[in-house]
Order: sequence, then C-alpha cells, then structure tokens
Amino acid sequence: MHAAPSSPTQVLPRQLPAAPGLFTGRVADLAELDRALTTAAPDRADITGPGPTCADLSAASATVMVSAIGGAGGIGKTWLALAWAHRNLDLFPDGQLFVDLHGFSPAGDPVAPAVAVRGFLDALGVDPGRIPTSLDAQAALYRSLLAGRRMLIVLDNAATADQVVPLLPGSPTCTVLVTGRHRLVSLIDRHGARHLSLGVLTRAEARALLARRLGADRVAAEPDAVDELVELCDGYPLALSIIARNASTRPSIPLAELAVELRELGMEMLDHDTDPAASVPAVLSWSLRQLTEEQRTVFALLGVAPGPDTTLPAVAALTGLALPHARKALSVLDEASLVEWRPHGRYAMHDLVRDYATTIAQDLSDDVRVTALARVMDFHLHTAHATERLLNPHRPLPPLSRPVPGVHPHQLPDAAAATAWLEAEHATLLATQRAASTLGRHHVVWHLARALDTFHRRQGRRQDGLAAWRAALDAADHLPDPIIRVRAHRFLGNACSQAGLHQEATWHLEQALDLVVRHHDPTEQARIHRVLALVWGRQGDDRQALVHARHALDLCRSLDQPVREADALNSVGWHSARLGDIDIARDHCREALALYRRHRDPNGEADALDSLGFIAYLTGDHRQAVDHYHQAIILRRAHGHAYQVAGTLDSVGRSHAVLGQYDRAHEVWREALNLYREQGRDTDVRRVQRQLDELNEPNRDGPY
Repeated sequence: MHAAPSSPTQVLPRQLPAAPGLFTGRVADLAELDRALTTAAPDRADITGPGPTCADLSAASATVMVSAIGGAGGIGKTWLALAWAHRNLDLFPDGQLFVDLHGFSPAGDPVAPAVAVRGFLDALGVDPGRIPTSLDAQAALYRSLLAGRRMLIVLDNAATADQVVPLLPGSPTCTVLVTGRHRLVSLIDRHGARHLSLGVLTRAEARALLARRLGADRVAAEPDAVDELVELCDGYPLALSIIARNASTRPSIPLAELAVELRELGMEMLDHDTDPAASVPAVLSWSLRQLTEEQRTVFALLGVAPGPDTTLPAVAALTGLALPHARKALSVLDEASLVEWRPHGRYAMHDLVRDYATTIAQDLSDDVRVTALARVMDFHLHTAHATERLLNPHRPLPPLSRPVPGVHPHQLPDAAAATAWLEAEHATLLATQRAASTLGRHHVVWHLARALDTFHRRQGRRQDGLAAWRAALDAADHLPDPIIRVRAHRFLGNACSQAGLHQEATWHLEQALDLVVRHHDPTEQARIHRVLALVWGRQGDDRQALVHARHALDLCRSLDQPVREADALNSVGWHSARLGDIDIARDHCREALALYRRHRDPNGEADALDSLGFIAYLTGDHRQAVDHYHQAIILRRAHGHAYQVAGTLDSVGRSHAVLGQYDRAHEVWREALNLYREQGRDTDVRRVQRQLDELNEPNRDGPY
C-alpha cells in the first residue's frame, strides 16, 4: 500500500478546512472511524491503540476505504469528519482534498459532480489545457492522478450518491470520508461504504461542550441551569452551540435566565434572522427540499401526533395513507435522518426535530390537522378498547361509536399480545388522552381511562391510573349521560384508595352513591358498594368493609349477575376471615371459586384462591395455604397481574417460613420485594425487607 515517493512535479493539495477548535466528545464515533480504516482486512481485527498507523493501512484490502457519516442537520457530521481528519494527517502524506457539495445548504442547488471533479483537478495542479471535456474522462484522469498516492478525500454535505461516485478514487491507498443527511444506499451497496449514523451527544459530552465554550467556572457556578440547558437541547450539537454563543456574548446574563428563555420560547430561541447556518429551523428546513408534498405532510403530522414515538399502523391512521404508502414515507424520512427507525417497528424523532415538525404543521389547514389527530386518537382508543376485552372479558365495557373513516384498529390475538401492546404504547396512550382533552374530544378521554383501567391495576401503575381517572372525571362533565359521571367518581375513588388517598376516595364514592341512588341504577349501586368494601378494607376497617360487601352481594343476587356475585361473595369471605368468622369465610370463598370456574373467569378464580390461601393460613393448614397461593400465582402470572402477584408472593412466603422452608420463603419474598419496588409500594417494601432480615437471623422463631 506504500506508494513511491512523490515526484517533484506532484502537487500536494492541503484543502482541509481548519480543525474545529472547540470539538469535544465523540470518542466512540472517532474510534469507529479508526476501526473502519484498520479492519478492512480480516487479519487486522487485532489492531489496538489510539488510532491507525501507516503499517495498519498497508494491510487493508485492495479497495478504497469509504466511510459515510450520516445524521440530521446540525448533528455535527462535518465537525466529526474534520476532527478525525486532522488527528490522522500523518496517514495521508500525499495530501487531502475537500469539497462542500452543498447537498443541504442555503446556497440552493447541490454542486454538480463535474464542478467538483474540475475543482479537484485544479487542486492537483492539472494544466487547464489538459483537462478533457466529458465528466467520465475527467473522472478517469482524476483517478489516474490519485493512483498509488496516500490521500484523504472529504466529500462534505452530499445529497445523493450520484454526487459522490464520480469523486471516488480507484486506488486502495486513498481513503474517503463522506458526510450527508441521507443514507447513501447505493454507496453502501455497490462501493462497500461503512455507514456511521451520528446521534446526539451524551449528557456528559453536552456539559463538556458548554464548559469548553463558556469556561469551567461559569458552568460550575450554575449546575442546575446547565443541567436544564442540556436537557432542553437534548444533546443536539447545533442547539448547544447556539446556547453557548448566546451565553458567551452575554456574559452578564445568568445561565438560569437563558434556560427559562429556552424553555418558554423553544425553537424560536434557536432561530436566527440573518444567518441561516446559525438557525436550527433553517438548517432543518434544508432537509425538506427533496421531499414530496405528501412526505412533507407526513413529517409535519408526526410532529403533532401524541406520544414519544409511533408505529407504522398508527402513522397510517394519522396520515390516512394505506400501509404501503405510509411505510414508504417513513422509509424516506428515515433515510433523510428526519425520523429514526428503532427496534420493534417503532419510529421516533429527536425532540428538536419534532419541535420543528410541529411548526411546519401550523402551515397545514386546521381541517387537515384536526382530522389527522382524530384518526390517530381513534386508532389508539379502539385498539386499547379491544385490549381491555381481551384482558378482562367478564367485565362490562361501554360500547364505542365507530372509528372515523380510514381507521383500522390493530388486531390482537390474545391477552398476552394485548399486554405487550399496552406496555409498548402506554406513554403514547397517556399522551393521546391529554391531547384529546386539549381538543375537547371528551368521549376519547373517558373511554381511554376505562380501557386502560385493568392494565393499570394489574401492573401497579397507580399514579398513571389516578391521572387518567382525574381527566376522565373532568371529561364526564361534558358528556350527556349522567351515569358516566357516576362511574368516573367510582373509578377515581378506587384509584385514590390504591394510591393511599383514602379520604378523597371515600368522598368520590359517596358522590357516586348519592348520584346513582337518584338515577335508580342498582347495577352501578352494587359496583360502588363493592369498591367501598375495598376502600374500607385497605384502611383496616373490616367491619365497615363487610357491610358494603354484603350490600353488593344482595344487589348482585337480585340482578342475576353471577360473576359480579362471585366478586361480592369473595369480598364477604375475605373480610369475614379477617374478622375471625372462618366458616362463613370459607363457605363464601368456595362458592365464589365455583362461580368463577363455571363462568371461566381466571382472574376471579385467582382472587378466590388467594382468599382461600389466607383462610388456610389462619387455620394453620400451611400446606393447603401454599397450594392455594401457588395456584393463584400461576393464574395471575399468566394474565400479567403483576400488582396482585406481588401480594400473593408476600403471603405464600409466610406459610413457607412457618413450614421451615426458609430458602423458598427467601426466594418468593425477594421477588415480592422487587415487584413492590417497581410499583412504588414503599410501605410494603419496608415490611418485606424486615421479613427477609428476620429470616436471615439465627433465631427464626418470630411470627409470620
């Protein structure tokens, strides 16, 4: 790979712009560029050290090494390329060529390959009279001049592979660095280019950048403000540079004031009236030039879609496009570094790119925006509604009106798939509810709270459930059916109780009971009494809980609702057991278990088995207790009921301990402890930790 010494007549071009003086971070990306240069040959995988050497390059394969750095506008592609190039100048003693291809810039049209080749020929000292007229001949002469020379060619800001290919040397002694916002697929496919997708800076790198620009003392003096600036910029290099420029040119302004301004003004603060290269909106706008009108609309609508990320079916609903067209639009935006295709079929935007898309969406008509949001909200609502039916088929669910035209809810085969979808889409569903509230789509707010209720309870997402039902109660004021407000108070009361807000819970349930009595709805009345039994039981007042449980049982029996009757039977049995009425408790819980099994309700069956396990524990039949508890755990695990699994593990551990099965007790309590921590149940965490500590003590005679 070593070339012969340059002849005296050879021109050694040194076209690299100056190295970025305040470059910081990007250690992993610089190392990746080093690896791309030194691992082209299979036997060079063992090269170690700070960077490649001429000896390393001599072992590379007989092809030109091309590295393509891709990423969004303002992400720092050119700075990375120049920083790497200047750190490795000694590897290219025969010169460096550089051209800005203006693929995305305020200059307008990209540089034509013929113009770029001619510029390189001039830089290489070719007599203008010797330069052929055709592009192919010029490119051939260019390759001949580079043959055998150790040179670096930097092709900055490329828009297409067509711009790049005529500028590729033919000699394996040369290295090419390409930067561009688009993934240059034919360069990767046909020329073996190594693609490096450049992301945002880490928090540490972002802080280091501000420290280098502003001085370590100023950054150290306002750590909270710096943290907020870093968070608001989300590691975006151009945004951080703009903030650093604003701060450095206004040294008397506290960084905290700049953080407030950025938080309030957002993209407006990152704009510039006269210098487009110093404006995030302007730099991003250049990426839209090669998009079709349809693709620009998809980009804009993604900016206003609720949630941190999205999926292909949701985008199809949002845009009203058929799935193939939506997939094509997302692919184009991904290739242009405007969206990021993530694992499991998810698509996301950087926060600043999304903010820019939101500003572009303001150029769309109100009808286009509102209709798009209505479609994507209906997609999420109807899919969530279907998941609730799969998770809790015995629970009555208010019917939905048909989705708006063009919406095809996601089809899910079973409860496991429903749980997986809810876990993946949970943040988006909560954002959808908030967006629906803002747009006054009150029925969406209400029905989403209802559709998410089982999932929230089973996963122990108490705060999320509480927020969802508070929003639903506000929405109920705008809906015509008065029973909806009754149900909102009932569900919110239960959510408050689960969150430990027992006084507020009781108030909401009393409101619900007062309203339902006036509307003569015995079914709803039975449900309210059932929840009141839960609330009083959580407060330790089993006598008051038992009164409400018996009210619920009497009403359910008169209404011929066997599954609801089983719920009330189990409630009566549970509270009776806690009050010491073991025979009554056992009879009611066994009757509840039979009803649950007869009507194929595995969730209720698990509840009854848990109660029977508790009764067996109270009577000293610990082997029977373990058997009941383990059956309950199996059912609850199968249906994703993590909240109740934690409690049952906690309970079965006590029987294991009494039986002397200490290793098993330790195992189940450790799992319960981890679940309690995940669910934010701090009181339970402390109690189970004490049980584990006692279990590890030499004297294990304490009560369990």
